[in-house]
Amino acid sequence: MRAGVQIEGMKTLLSIGHGYSARALAARLLPQGWRIIGTTRSAEKAAQIAATGVEPVIWPGCDLSAALQQADALLVSAGPGPEGDPTLAAMRADIAAAAPGLDWVGYLSTTGVYGDHQGGWVDETSPLTPSTKRGLARVAAETAWQAIPGLNLHIFRLAGIYGPGRGPFAKVRAGTARRIIKAGQVFSRIHVEDIAQVLEASLAWPNPGAIYNLCDDDPAPPQDVIAHAAELLGLPLPPEVDFETADMTPMARSFYAESKKVRNDLIKQELGIRLLFADYRVGLNALLEEEERDRNVSEI
Repeated sequence: MRAGVQIEGMKTLLSIGHGYSARALAARLLPQGWRIIGTTRSAEKAAQIAATGVEPVIWPGCDLSAALQQADALLVSAGPGPEGDPTLAAMRADIAAAAPGLDWVGYLSTTGVYGDHQGGWVDETSPLTPSTKRGLARVAAETAWQAIPGLNLHIFRLAGIYGPGRGPFAKVRAGTARRIIKAGQVFSRIHVEDIAQVLEASLAWPNPGAIYNLCDDDPAPPQDVIAHAAELLGLPLPPEVDFETADMTPMARSFYAESKKVRNDLIKQELGIRLLFADYRVGLNALLEEEERDRNVSEI
């Protein structure tokens, strides 16, 4: 079993766009003696990052070339914008020059690159046929990273992310949750702690050029997840709303443009991963238990 292994020796990780998933990885690496430099866009978030033991850097706004030269590993969580990949736009030459010294480079992408498969299964070998601007931008970003010669690149295609602070409970409690119904619609999802353990395992056993899907074992209709959350809370089921007539933002509606089930066999076969949260039921149960523990601690 490979997952959970300790990565020996003092090493440095440069984390660009040090957000939700990167913070979960940092919590695993810092106790092992890793030095982690994390970029963020604001002083407020920099203070939050510093409180976790990560060295914050406000970027854009400073030169990262020295940090890049010191790094053994590079994690890129910052997604593409209207002008393309922001990291490569600012640092491509520096990254190419630093490539020989980087043992591992991880790029966090999305399963949105596969596009719509009408509820069918996809794996890492499936064609990339995105139908949204976000998906097209991700394919372009992946291609740009793959074009850097000699880069020990690993691409991680993430399904919908949930975890502490990112669950459906708040909306269900507030009475604002809805069960959007679209026939045949199915999504894959992944708990943030499972993202972290996959990244940790990949750092321990690099395989340059690898592409991994990160998702759990149970692709499911989104309304089922909302319903389970309500059941756990002992609250009435949120109302069903037909997708065609639902009042949704263009961004929210665009997520329903694609339906697919994502396979995760490769992370299990190559990295020895045993998912901590194999389906949304296990994941939501754990989130609720964690909320209750935190509430009890705060009341002591």
